[in-house]
Amino acid sequence: MSVSAEIIVEALRAAGEPTRLRILSLLRHGDLAVGELVTVLGQSQPRLSHHLKALTAAGLTERLPEGAWVFYRLTTEGWARALLNGLFDQIDETSGDFPDDLERLDAVRRTRQASAETYFSSIATDWDRIRAMHYPEQLIEAAILKLAGPGPFRRVVDLGTGTGRMLTLFGDRAHEAEGLDLSHQMLTLARSNLAEAGIAGVRVRQGDATSTPFASASADVVIVHQVLHYLEEPERVLKEASRILTPGGQLIVVDFARHDHEFMREEFGHHRLGIRQDNMSNWAAQAGLQLNEPLRFDPPSDLEKGIAVLIWSGLKPALKKEAAA
Repeated sequence: MSVSAEIIVEALRAAGEPTRLRILSLLRHGDLAVGELVTVLGQSQPRLSHHLKALTAAGLTERLPEGAWVFYRLTTEGWARALLNGLFDQIDETSGDFPDDLERLDAVRRTRQASAETYFSSIATDWDRIRAMHYPEQLIEAAILKLAGPGPFRRVVDLGTGTGRMLTLFGDRAHEAEGLDLSHQMLTLARSNLAEAGIAGVRVRQGDATSTPFASASADVVIVHQVLHYLEEPERVLKEASRILTPGGQLIVVDFARHDHEFMREEFGHHRLGIRQDNMSNWAAQAGLQLNEPLRFDPPSDLEKGIAVLIWSGLKPALKKEAAA
């Protein structure tokens, strides 16, 4: 897609300032909050906000509010991304301010990691209790990958990404992957996990799985992993997944089968005690998705309070070719 000379000139003006070029170079390594950029660049927040506003107005960066935080990322598509890629090809990050910036960026990432570890330690007991109630997680993950297929996928979207585990699992099978979650703390944990995994082209952002910022027909695969049992209206997530799936795209849903462990409502905040097959079939049909029979993974027989896990796959029907005239 070509653009006018005026737009290109404005983008070059925005990038052609030392601090803004340093910002762009830092964002090349991942999304950063304004406060994190303040730490790395050693400049005031008002001054950096001015630079970020100019870069966003020029179409080179995107602004991502996340509660009291605001994150920035490089534009990922179109002429602006092509311009940035050409610019990065010419930047020598071993010279000028770049080496010191990258060293301070590593310190910011270590701070993120510490924050993520603190948060996860606060929920680890509950996490371990739930995992101990069902079929081994690594075997379930292997089944998810087998069901999805080897790819490569152009774009994978994970709704309710949590710790980012599904993004890590699919990262090497997708050219681009993005996770969505409402919790800033979970996103902090996901960013830390993804950085540790070192997978390129994977991002997260804050948002509602029932009303996402993603374009229609923009994802080859949509994953909804252990999310629906928290929701009052799970059917809205399936409708949104159908909207963002490309025709012929695949939906993967992982959740608990119906159970009677009432304590999970009170202790873990589950709105539903698992997902019934008839409900899932109805939700998928309403969303225009063709749903397959689920794979069922029963818990080990020696567990007194075990829970079965179900994996559904569904397809968004491909567009019908118009009959020849």
